[in-house]
Amino acid sequence: MKRLWHATLSSIAGLAFAARHEVPFRQELCVLALAIPCSFVIGTDFSSRAILIASILLVMLTEVLNTAFEVLSDHVTPERSPAIKAVKDLGSAAVMIAIAIAGLLWLAAAVQWLGR
Repeated sequence: MKRLWHATLSSIAGLAFAARHEVPFRQELCVLALAIPCSFVIGTDFSSRAILIASILLVMLTEVLNTAFEVLSDHVTPERSPAIKAVKDLGSAAVMIAIAIAGLLWLAAAVQWLGR
């Protein structure tokens, strides 16, 4: 139980770090706050609502991992490096893919909702 408690505290600290230091993460928190009530309008059932909300959480998860890559990369070497640039670009690409997945799911749900 103690291990679970410490893991929870570490997770909360990570989320707090992202919220304090990462503008995109704060923007995604705002999107999540809007997405939750919107999912109840657009989603047709519990599963579709869960998928819509999970798609935003996927973007946030990817953003947190991208931030971790960037923080570690800056710690390893503050100088410009082609390898570090590749790591940062790949993290950014992962966020873009997650956003595309979320956008596709929300678009599909919106089209279905409009067709009702």
